[in-house]
Amino acid sequence: MAIVTQDNHGLRLAVRYLVLILVALVFMFPLVFMLVSSLKPTAQLLSDTSSLRAFLPVGDISLENYAAAFRRAPIGLFVFNSIFITLVTVCASLFLCSLAAFSFTYLNWKGSGIVLWVILATLIIPFETIAIPLLLWVSRLPWVGMEGIEFGWLNTYHVQIVPWIADALTVFLFVQFFKDLPRELIEAARAEGASWWQIYRRVVMPLSGPVLATAAILKSLKMYNEQYLWPLIVVQDEAHRPIMVGLGYFFQLNVAWGEVMAYLSVITIPVLAFYLVLQRAFIASIASTGVKG
Repeated sequence: MAIVTQDNHGLRLAVRYLVLILVALVFMFPLVFMLVSSLKPTAQLLSDTSSLRAFLPVGDISLENYAAAFRRAPIGLFVFNSIFITLVTVCASLFLCSLAAFSFTYLNWKGSGIVLWVILATLIIPFETIAIPLLLWVSRLPWVGMEGIEFGWLNTYHVQIVPWIADALTVFLFVQFFKDLPRELIEAARAEGASWWQIYRRVVMPLSGPVLATAAILKSLKMYNEQYLWPLIVVQDEAHRPIMVGLGYFFQLNVAWGEVMAYLSVITIPVLAFYLVLQRAFIASIASTGVKG
């Protein structure tokens, strides 16, 4: 009877892994198609799309599309802009949103619940409805630059950073995590005479590794992958454009799909590298959301 049970267990395990492999292949198909297509001339790429050759590196394979893509657009500059904007926004967002969540969770000031609900309500507002009012606003705001006080944030880095530092989802993640932290730690620190800033810096944040990882990954992916509509509106000069806006360089006149695939492959590399570096923290943070006590 034990042999039968062991065989059944092995069969179930094999079926489970087979299903997981098939699901992984379904999600991998677009990436494989993109990478393989980036190595083919446009004519061959289009002719191969009707068969399995579209997923195989066969035929006239070369890196010419990558060289042509770098000649057509300043990809290095665009990648730097996107990574710089993403890193600054994420760091500032983690700091300010965690501070806001700390105040909502522990300070118990009058009206905090109403303010939190108003912030969370902004999640249902489409960005397209506020894009034009936000554009009119930032076009008149002052900024202290190298040449003194300047008015108007257009064609700058900070117009792509400041509006996205505070967001409701990040505040919500921190609030939910802070609520699960033992209140005894906060009360003990207050009894020892610690200030709220000391509690935030020395007690709460050292315990917030899982939520920091989750918020950082979600915010980074959002900033890097969705830098299109807003930069397209507020940035006209090439020096400050992010990577997604640069995709428009490849849809002028005749579209060379091989170069498009090469460009998409290049801009995907930072995202994959970021996830591979932080995948353990991301998995641990997701698993910790179901652990109480």
